[in-house]
Amino acid sequence: VQLQASGGGLVQAGVSLRLSCAASGLTFSNYVMGWFRQAPGKERELVAAITSGGTTYLPASVKGRFTISRDNAKNTVYLQMNNLKPEDTAVYYCAAVRANVIMTSVRAYNYWGQGTLVTVSS
Repeated sequence: VQLQASGGGLVQAGVSLRLSCAASGLTFSNYVMGWFRQAPGKERELVAAITSGGTTYLPASVKGRFTISRDNAKNTVYLQMNNLKPEDTAVYYCAAVRANVIMTSVRAYNYWGQGTLVTVSS
């Protein structure tokens, strides 16, 4: 299984960025996909998750600014991030777990991508 995340970069506060994660080596429609982030000195945290059927979960910290979506035909999951803030600066990881309900725990996810760095300057 491979998860290839892309789309990170250095941006100014207030702008938008879209991350993509292409999955291979798995039956994509059997997996819940999640986006996590980890800032320096902090624990990895979930920022969005989506089931194959399109049910989503986003924590309050990003709800209203971030959107998760997936294209099952392309084996790809996306994270649209709007109105970025300096506190969104982190390495963003995509992850997968074979499930049909939302999973929020880091420990639940079996497969992880390599991470993509998002830096938001003020």
